[in-house]
Amino acid sequence: MFDRFFFAQHLEEDEKAVLIVHKHWVFGLRVLFWPAVSFIAAWLLLWREPTRIVLIIIAVWSFLSIVWFARNFFDYFLDVWIITDHGIIDLAWFGWFHRQSTRILYSDVQGVAYERKGIPAALCGYGTLTVEKISTGSVISLPYVHHPKRVEGIMLRTMEAYLHGKNLKNAKHVQDILADFIAQHVQETTLQPKQPERNSFLVSE
Repeated sequence: MFDRFFFAQHLEEDEKAVLIVHKHWVFGLRVLFWPAVSFIAAWLLLWREPTRIVLIIIAVWSFLSIVWFARNFFDYFLDVWIITDHGIIDLAWFGWFHRQSTRILYSDVQGVAYERKGIPAALCGYGTLTVEKISTGSVISLPYVHHPKRVEGIMLRTMEAYLHGKNLKNAKHVQDILADFIAQHVQETTLQPKQPERNSFLVSE
Protein backbone atom coordinates (compact mmCIF):
# COMPACT_ATOMS: atom_id res chain seq x y z
CA MET A 1 0.00 0.00 0.00
CA PHE A 2 2.68 2.51 1.02
CA ASP A 3 4.94 1.37 -1.82
CA ARG A 4 2.19 1.95 -4.38
CA PHE A 5 1.43 5.41 -2.95
CA PHE A 6 5.04 6.60 -2.91
CA PHE A 7 6.50 4.90 -6.00
CA ALA A 8 3.74 4.34 -8.59
CA GLN A 9 4.35 7.82 -10.02
CA HIS A 10 7.81 6.76 -11.23
CA LEU A 11 6.48 3.99 -13.51
CA GLU A 12 5.59 4.37 -17.17
CA GLU A 13 2.10 3.47 -18.36
CA ASP A 14 3.14 0.09 -19.78
CA GLU A 15 5.64 -0.63 -17.00
CA LYS A 16 5.14 -3.07 -14.12
CA ALA A 17 7.00 -3.09 -10.81
CA VAL A 18 8.46 -6.53 -10.06
CA LEU A 19 10.16 -5.70 -6.75
CA ILE A 20 10.82 -2.64 -4.61
CA VAL A 21 14.15 -3.00 -2.82
CA HIS A 22 14.41 -1.19 0.52
CA LYS A 23 17.33 -1.04 2.90
CA HIS A 24 17.38 -3.53 5.78
CA TRP A 25 15.13 -2.67 8.74
CA VAL A 26 18.20 -2.74 11.02
CA PHE A 27 19.46 0.35 9.20
CA GLY A 28 16.04 1.94 9.69
CA LEU A 29 16.15 1.31 13.43
CA ARG A 30 19.63 2.79 13.61
CA VAL A 31 18.69 6.08 11.96
CA LEU A 32 15.41 6.36 13.90
CA PHE A 33 16.83 5.50 17.32
CA TRP A 34 18.16 8.90 18.37
CA PRO A 35 15.14 10.95 17.22
CA ALA A 36 12.90 8.59 19.21
CA VAL A 37 15.15 8.87 22.27
CA SER A 38 15.09 12.66 21.96
CA PHE A 39 11.28 12.73 21.87
CA ILE A 40 10.92 10.42 24.88
CA ALA A 41 13.55 12.33 26.87
CA ALA A 42 11.66 15.57 26.30
CA TRP A 43 8.49 14.23 27.90
CA LEU A 44 10.40 12.59 30.74
CA LEU A 45 11.83 16.01 31.52
CA LEU A 46 8.32 17.49 31.54
CA TRP A 47 7.20 14.74 33.91
CA ARG A 48 9.98 15.70 36.32
CA GLU A 49 9.52 19.48 35.95
CA PRO A 50 5.86 20.20 35.11
CA THR A 51 6.12 23.97 34.77
CA ARG A 52 4.87 26.33 32.08
CA ILE A 53 8.35 27.33 30.89
CA VAL A 54 9.41 23.69 30.70
CA LEU A 55 6.20 22.90 28.81
CA ILE A 56 7.03 25.50 26.15
CA ILE A 57 10.57 24.18 25.85
CA ILE A 58 9.29 20.60 25.61
CA ALA A 59 6.76 21.56 22.93
CA VAL A 60 9.50 23.04 20.73
CA TRP A 61 11.83 20.16 21.56
CA SER A 62 9.16 17.59 20.68
CA PHE A 63 8.34 19.31 17.40
CA LEU A 64 12.00 19.33 16.36
CA SER A 65 12.31 15.66 17.37
CA ILE A 66 9.31 14.77 15.21
CA VAL A 67 10.78 16.64 12.24
CA TRP A 68 14.10 14.87 12.82
CA PHE A 69 12.33 11.50 13.02
CA ALA A 70 10.31 12.16 9.86
CA ARG A 71 13.36 13.26 7.90
CA ASN A 72 15.34 10.16 8.89
CA PHE A 73 12.37 7.92 8.13
CA PHE A 74 11.91 9.32 4.63
CA ASP A 75 15.66 9.16 4.05
CA TYR A 76 15.48 5.45 4.91
CA PHE A 77 12.16 4.57 3.26
CA LEU A 78 12.48 6.54 0.01
CA ASP A 79 16.02 5.44 -0.89
CA VAL A 80 15.03 2.42 -2.96
CA TRP A 81 15.52 0.53 -6.19
CA ILE A 82 12.39 -0.21 -8.18
CA ILE A 83 12.93 -3.37 -10.23
CA THR A 84 10.54 -3.23 -13.18
CA ASP A 85 10.01 -5.35 -16.27
CA HIS A 86 11.89 -2.69 -18.28
CA GLY A 87 14.82 -1.80 -16.05
CA ILE A 88 15.95 -0.40 -12.71
CA ILE A 89 14.82 2.91 -11.20
CA ASP A 90 17.25 4.25 -8.59
CA LEU A 91 15.51 6.70 -6.23
CA ALA A 92 17.45 8.85 -3.79
CA TRP A 93 15.98 11.21 -1.17
CA PHE A 94 18.32 14.03 -0.09
CA GLY A 95 15.88 16.28 1.72
CA TRP A 96 12.39 17.74 1.77
CA PHE A 97 12.85 19.46 -1.58
CA HIS A 98 15.55 17.37 -3.22
CA ARG A 99 14.91 13.98 -4.79
CA GLN A 100 16.72 12.19 -7.59
CA SER A 101 15.56 9.45 -9.96
CA THR A 102 17.85 7.50 -12.30
CA ARG A 103 16.48 4.99 -14.81
CA ILE A 104 18.64 2.20 -16.27
CA LEU A 105 17.22 -0.07 -18.96
CA TYR A 106 18.26 -3.71 -18.91
CA SER A 107 19.82 -3.26 -22.36
CA ASP A 108 22.32 -0.87 -20.71
CA VAL A 109 23.23 -3.17 -17.81
CA GLN A 110 26.73 -4.64 -17.98
CA GLY A 111 26.45 -6.73 -14.83
CA VAL A 112 24.83 -7.14 -11.41
CA ALA A 113 26.76 -8.05 -8.26
CA TYR A 114 26.42 -8.03 -4.49
CA GLU A 115 28.86 -7.92 -1.57
CA ARG A 116 28.58 -8.82 2.10
CA LYS A 117 31.27 -7.38 4.30
CA GLY A 118 31.65 -7.66 8.06
CA ILE A 119 30.13 -9.68 10.87
CA PRO A 120 26.92 -7.57 11.21
CA ALA A 121 26.19 -8.03 7.50
CA ALA A 122 26.68 -11.79 7.78
CA LEU A 123 24.50 -12.09 10.90
CA CYS A 124 21.67 -9.83 9.70
CA GLY A 125 21.81 -10.99 6.09
CA TYR A 126 22.33 -7.67 4.33
CA GLY A 127 24.80 -6.50 1.72
CA THR A 128 25.49 -3.99 -1.04
CA LEU A 129 24.01 -4.38 -4.52
CA THR A 130 25.85 -2.87 -7.49
CA VAL A 131 24.91 -2.43 -11.15
CA GLU A 132 27.37 -1.42 -13.87
CA LYS A 133 26.22 0.48 -16.95
CA ILE A 134 27.45 -0.33 -20.45
CA SER A 135 27.11 3.18 -21.89
CA THR A 136 29.18 5.05 -19.30
CA GLY A 137 30.92 2.32 -17.31
CA SER A 138 29.62 3.94 -14.13
CA VAL A 139 28.35 1.94 -11.16
CA ILE A 140 25.32 2.56 -8.96
CA SER A 141 24.95 0.84 -5.60
CA LEU A 142 22.42 0.38 -2.82
CA PRO A 143 23.78 -0.58 0.63
CA TYR A 144 22.07 -2.49 3.45
CA VAL A 145 19.94 -4.62 1.11
CA HIS A 146 18.18 -7.53 2.84
CA HIS A 147 18.93 -10.91 1.16
CA PRO A 148 21.03 -9.38 -1.65
CA LYS A 149 21.59 -12.74 -3.36
CA ARG A 150 17.85 -13.30 -3.73
CA VAL A 151 17.36 -9.77 -5.06
CA GLU A 152 20.23 -10.28 -7.52
CA GLY A 153 18.56 -13.46 -8.81
CA ILE A 154 15.25 -11.68 -9.33
CA MET A 155 17.01 -8.87 -11.21
CA LEU A 156 18.88 -11.30 -13.48
CA ARG A 157 15.76 -13.34 -14.29
CA THR A 158 13.77 -10.19 -15.03
CA MET A 159 16.57 -8.83 -17.21
CA GLU A 160 16.79 -12.13 -19.11
CA ALA A 161 13.05 -12.10 -19.78
CA TYR A 162 13.24 -8.48 -20.98
CA LEU A 163 16.16 -9.11 -23.34
CA HIS A 164 14.53 -12.29 -24.69
CA GLY A 165 11.32 -10.42 -25.41
CA LYS A 166 13.25 -7.58 -27.02
CA ASN A 167 15.13 -10.02 -29.28
CA LEU A 168 11.84 -11.59 -30.35
CA LYS A 169 10.42 -8.15 -31.15
CA ASN A 170 13.53 -7.25 -33.15
CA ALA A 171 13.36 -10.54 -35.07
CA LYS A 172 9.66 -9.99 -35.79
CA HIS A 173 10.42 -6.45 -36.95
CA VAL A 174 13.12 -7.71 -39.33
CA GLN A 175 10.72 -10.35 -40.69
CA ASP A 176 8.07 -7.69 -41.30
CA ILE A 177 10.58 -5.50 -43.14
CA LEU A 178 11.71 -8.42 -45.33
CA ALA A 179 8.11 -9.44 -46.02
CA ASP A 180 7.20 -5.88 -47.05
CA PHE A 181 10.29 -5.66 -49.26
CA ILE A 182 9.54 -8.96 -50.99
CA ALA A 183 5.86 -8.08 -51.45
CA GLN A 184 6.77 -4.71 -52.95
CA HIS A 185 9.32 -6.33 -55.27
CA VAL A 186 6.80 -8.94 -56.45
CA GLN A 187 4.18 -6.23 -57.02
CA GLU A 188 6.57 -4.10 -59.06
CA THR A 189 7.59 -7.12 -61.13
CA THR A 190 3.95 -8.06 -61.79
CA LEU A 191 2.89 -4.55 -62.79
CA GLN A 192 5.91 -3.90 -65.01
CA PRO A 193 4.78 -3.78 -68.71
CA LYS A 194 6.15 -6.51 -70.91
CA GLN A 195 8.41 -5.50 -73.77
CA PRO A 196 7.03 -6.49 -77.22
CA GLU A 197 8.88 -9.36 -78.81
CA ARG A 198 10.78 -8.51 -81.94
CA ASN A 199 10.57 -10.86 -84.94
CA SER A 200 13.84 -11.66 -86.54
CA PHE A 201 13.97 -12.09 -90.31
CA LEU A 202 16.66 -13.78 -92.22
CA VAL A 203 17.57 -11.82 -95.34
CA SER A 204 19.06 -13.90 -98.06
CA GLU A 205 20.94 -12.34 -100.88
